[in-house]
Amino acid sequence: MDLAKSVGVINVNINSKKILIMSKTSRPIIETKSLGKKVSVADGDLSILSSVDLTINKGESIAIVGASGSGKSTLLGLLAGLDSPSEGIIKLDGEDLTALDEDGRADIRNKLVGFVFQSFQLMQRLSALENVMLPLELRGDQQAKKTATDLLSRVGLGHRLGHTPMKLSGGEQQRVALARAFVTQPAILFADEPTGNLDSKTGEQIIELLFELNQEKNTTLVLVTHDKVLASRCQRSVQIEAGQLV
Repeated sequence: MDLAKSVGVINVNINSKKILIMSKTSRPIIETKSLGKKVSVADGDLSILSSVDLTINKGESIAIVGASGSGKSTLLGLLAGLDSPSEGIIKLDGEDLTALDEDGRADIRNKLVGFVFQSFQLMQRLSALENVMLPLELRGDQQAKKTATDLLSRVGLGHRLGHTPMKLSGGEQQRVALARAFVTQPAILFADEPTGNLDSKTGEQIIELLFELNQEKNTTLVLVTHDKVLASRCQRSVQIEAGQLV
């Protein structure tokens, strides 16, 4: 039995099966109630998500799995405050995102959230170091360079600080993206298919690094993936089909 750093999350291994137990000290950091998303199409409204009730506790790691087009990336975008729902409520650390305008949601994202994307989303004209420094500089952090340098060294890129994304491999770019995501010490990390553009060997390395950093930083991890190996590393998974949790 091992007590997670995340306060109140206990993993028990019985006959090689992982069982997650939440203690009374756990508290929700993400909550949704009757969450729905519709988009307008030529012949009316198309429902992308409907009636999604989900609670994620502080320090938990959770995989959102489902077929292409099932709505999992839409759900991730809503949970992260990147999009607004058509109905329902989303709370991040007790703050109701649905009651906020875009500036308010941006403020919550800046305070609480880190992102890792399948396509890396690095600034092409900036070096690896500058990409990781950027979120800290936007906060006015005077230690941005040192903090970013230390974290890039932690992910094995201390010798590539001055290289732009075009001069880095896919795996190296995702390492930069991981460093950028964790550099602000976010309470929640959202990852959308973080190994989707990588070969299997590089993907395995990124998975290991993702979970090492997640444990070190005591972050709540929410990821979307088709990767069964990656999903199995999380404390639990939720399945989404046709816009609904099953």
